[in-house]
Amino acid sequence: MGDDNEKHDQKESPLIQKLRWGHIEVKGFNTGKDFKLFPGGAEEWDWNKTNTRHVPGIQREDVEYLIEKGAKYIVLSKGMQDKLETSKETLDFFEKNNMKLGVDYYIEGTREACEHYNRLVEENKPVGALLHSTC
Repeated sequence: MGDDNEKHDQKESPLIQKLRWGHIEVKGFNTGKDFKLFPGGAEEWDWNKTNTRHVPGIQREDVEYLIEKGAKYIVLSKGMQDKLETSKETLDFFEKNNMKLGVDYYIEGTREACEHYNRLVEENKPVGALLHSTC
């Protein structure tokens, strides 16, 4: 009985409906170029807030935000042409928190990241993602 309540109370991560260069469509949200997705919501990912750049890459603060929003699994995109890196600080954060690549977090090209994210959503996993739809 406790499991049913837990599942009922868990917020669902929104599905990605469409991806094309420069555009991501998320169910129930506006179309955007870059997205933060998490259990119960989505928002445009403004790189300037955490000083994210292609190099050194995705910042720890962006990943921490997804975890604060309830994500237990994290999907990071490398962009459509694999130009977006993941910073060493972010990789160190995963290691420090005993998160394993391919188990707790994934780093993939954007198409693969979107497909993987949607599979985790369909499995009712509390998943978060940082998605970049260009480069």
